[in-house]
Amino acid sequence: MSILNRCFIDGGYRRKGDILNENFKSGFVTLIGRPNVGKSTLMNCLIGQKIAITSKKPQTTRNRIQTVYTSEEGQIVFVDTPGIHKAKNKLGDYMVNIAERSLKEVDVVLWLVEPTTFIGAGERHIIEELKKVKTPVILVINKTDTVKREEVLLFIDTYRKEMEFAEIVPVSALKADNTDTLIACIMKYLPYGPAFYDEDTVTDQPQRQIVAELIREKALRCLEEEIPHGIAVSIESMKFRKKICDIDATIVCEKESHKGIIIGKQGGMLKKIGSLARREIEDMLEIKVNLQLWVKVKKDWRDSDFLLKNFGYDKKEMDMF
Repeated sequence: MSILNRCFIDGGYRRKGDILNENFKSGFVTLIGRPNVGKSTLMNCLIGQKIAITSKKPQTTRNRIQTVYTSEEGQIVFVDTPGIHKAKNKLGDYMVNIAERSLKEVDVVLWLVEPTTFIGAGERHIIEELKKVKTPVILVINKTDTVKREEVLLFIDTYRKEMEFAEIVPVSALKADNTDTLIACIMKYLPYGPAFYDEDTVTDQPQRQIVAELIREKALRCLEEEIPHGIAVSIESMKFRKKICDIDATIVCEKESHKGIIIGKQGGMLKKIGSLARREIEDMLEIKVNLQLWVKVKKDWRDSDFLLKNFGYDKKEMDMF
């Protein structure tokens, strides 16, 4: 069964008799935070499946990604957003706007921070934004596997002094530690109501979008530091035939010099990116994949409204609310 089927019934709600009762809860929960605090890793962990791409490089997530967690108690629609950062181009503006606007349209906000007693300028900016909303805010101190257990109380005390949180939950998204407690805390603040999605739905992302993101993830992990923020991936065609899926995709970069690095000596780097991506795409689609990758240069595409829209960063999403 495809994980990508989105079900709408009765004006937007899917009513499932076997999971819906008078105590059933449902709602939207956004994950916000500075780049590279582990938002996508946590979301993938909570739903038990990889949808959002991850890397050690900041600003990996560019779009708003919705995933769905469903249990007998309720349904949580997670909204993973780009990290809040100082924008340097139109793509950056798009990413920050998506992240900040999500605060106003959800039932619960999860603010992810790293385990530290230092609150920097970026975190203080987020605190000021959070103080403007009435939505319950759960502070999630992530990456607790990187510190001593007794130090966690110091981190909690540091943030507790800054603003009032509905809950403070320390977790390790990487180790899936204390995530059950986080789910229980989220459920406390969701309204009662029917499920928004079919119980088997995991994400609302189209197949093409997930495939493009998986390819971009592998490029992020393989390429040099200066290149990843300047690339996008476009799926030119995706055709199914019997037990094989033929995919033609283009990696777009901003400079000719970057194109050479992406292709690599005798095409070695491009083959590596394609091989890594193909394996994960096959696991997701559960069929063999024939992946063909191409590289094109589009100078300054991150500042082009036309190209941003063409690569899936649609300004309409920012203007909806």
